[in-house]
Amino acid sequence: MIMKMNQKKIEEKKLIRLNHYLSNAGISSRREADKLIQSGLIEVNGKIVTKFGTVVHKNDVIKFHGSRIKNKKKIYILLNKPKGYITSTRDPFNRKTVMNLIPNFQNYRIYPVGRLDRLTTGVLLLTNDGFITEKLTHPKYKVQKIYLVVLNKTIHYQDLDKIRQGKIYLNEGRVKIDFLHKYAKNIVKIGLHIGWNRVIRRIFKKLTYQVIKLERIHFGGFTNKNLKIGSWCFLSKQEVDHTVKNLFHEKNKHNQWS
Repeated sequence: MIMKMNQKKIEEKKLIRLNHYLSNAGISSRREADKLIQSGLIEVNGKIVTKFGTVVHKNDVIKFHGSRIKNKKKIYILLNKPKGYITSTRDPFNRKTVMNLIPNFQNYRIYPVGRLDRLTTGVLLLTNDGFITEKLTHPKYKVQKIYLVVLNKTIHYQDLDKIRQGKIYLNEGRVKIDFLHKYAKNIVKIGLHIGWNRVIRRIFKKLTYQVIKLERIHFGGFTNKNLKIGSWCFLSKQEVDHTVKNLFHEKNKHNQWS
């Protein structure tokens, strides 16, 4: 049942937009689902669909790369990532990925939410919930990440001020951070919402420092507190929904007063 209609009629007939269906099935985020649809990779009841806003029924036969998609139980796993693991579901060079730490979930198509480089440790969420993935990773939502950074030498106050005042420029542009605190002569905590590749390491490299240890301790309301390095635990859908809801409630409250 392929159609396009307004949101009220969708709710009345208990239908679902195709990109939402793909997201719920753990195939991708809604944003990425639109790209899959536009590329002609999705079939509905034997017909290739390429139009945005397509609506389907829960009983329709929907295929991706020729294989039927079925909505599955939502899985949420919180991992305290150790060093030496790639944040990916697979690696062409056969390096260890975070999936090696969490066996027996291939059938659920879980995937990491966002990325940590191979040498960075810390909090990482894995799920098959595309809606939550989009909320936590899309740049428009500006979800904050907090890192603990250990440097190879004492950091000067002049350099701290340069970072705080946004005087660091990388290839992508000016670096804007949320906060920066110094804990010891060579240890700082930094909060930011930009998701540029290896941005923390490049910030300090720009100022001639080398990052010798980098740990993400907070990501969108989730933390690695009480999780040993390399350990993981299940989260319930209620826990995840509550955390994300509170995250955006606090952001909206802040925006009202800022």
